Amino acid sequence: MRVAIGSDHGGINLKKRVVRLLEHEQIPVLDLGCHSDESVDYPVYARAVCSAILNGEAECGILICGTGIGMSMAANRFKGIRAALCHEQFTARMSREHNDANVLCIGARVVGSGLAMEVVRTWLSTSFGGGRHLRRIEMF
Repeated sequence: MRVAIGSDHGGINLKKRVVRLLEHEQIPVLDLGCHSDESVDYPVYARAVCSAILNGEAECGILICGTGIGMSMAANRFKGIRAALCHEQFTARMSREHNDANVLCIGARVVGSGLAMEVVRTWLSTSFGGGRHLRRIEMF
């Protein structure tokens, strides 16, 4: 599984930690920026990650900004993207198991880095449950 990852300036430090975690777990990473702490516009990076998923360059994505809200809103504008803003492991697990989320959004100013690593691990290790959940996903 290849993971596309992107952040704005508010999420860059957490993004670097998540990239190191993925590399440590030997999960291929496509880092689509940003690459400095200079102010940038988060929709640019949401578009890059979503495009990578929709084009088959990555199977899923992680987007990080200050709150995660902007990234989540921007990502969900793309047909075929199911982005979930998660702040702890339960919603991370449910977003995959029940909603087949293909993008995880995290707020770097909301979630501490230790918890964020657990959210990422949980999200990546959870599979879609299918069944009645598939019928619901197909409705949108």
